[in-house]
Amino acid sequence: MPPAQPRNRASSATTPSSSASSVKSPLNSDSFLNELTSMFERSTEKGSVWVTLKRSSMKSKVQRNKLSTAGEAIDYRCLIRATDGKKTISTTMGPKEHQRFQASYATILKAHMTSLKKRERKDKRKAADLDKKAGGTKKVASSK
Repeated sequence: MPPAQPRNRASSATTPSSSASSVKSPLNSDSFLNELTSMFERSTEKGSVWVTLKRSSMKSKVQRNKLSTAGEAIDYRCLIRATDGKKTISTTMGPKEHQRFQASYATILKAHMTSLKKRERKDKRKAADLDKKAGGTKKVASSK
């Protein structure tokens, strides 16, 4: 048998599909909304979807400092990320696209709020009666 050749560890350790939840390049807003809808549909029975919005200039701190010292205006955009724990998607948008995106985003949220858990509410009268009874026994116990 021929001797086994040593494997190059650096090339075998990093494969393009090794991290499924890594953030890829930002999607356009329509693709992002379509993917977000499918995330909400997948998590209807079990799971959560986290959406974060953040102001970003899409530049490093050094680049921002250079622009500010040169007196140039920094163009801030809104970075939006969504994840369901398995898949992460993101998009960026400027102030001109914001109104249309927010309207579409609100429509998607309203359509998928049916899978939220109902909040357990106490009857106000029963809660008030229980508080009075608990308060009355404490007063009697403290007066002895």
